[in-house]
Amino acid sequence: MTMQLQLWLGAAGAAVLAVVSGLGQHRRSKRKRIDDVGFVPWQLIQVLAMIGAAILVSLALNMR
Repeated sequence: MTMQLQLWLGAAGAAVLAVVSGLGQHRRSKRKRIDDVGFVPWQLIQVLAMIGAAILVSLALNMR
């Protein structure tokens, strides 16, 4: 497996993680009992996953 393919797979994984964390944040904002406290920082995970995906895509595009 080439390095470029590994970068693309990592970018795809980070994008999937960003989508899943977006769904988690949506579920948290629509919960019925607002007093239930969540402990997973979904927004932070989503932002970090999107930054990671952007970096990996950039690296994959610049590989020769």
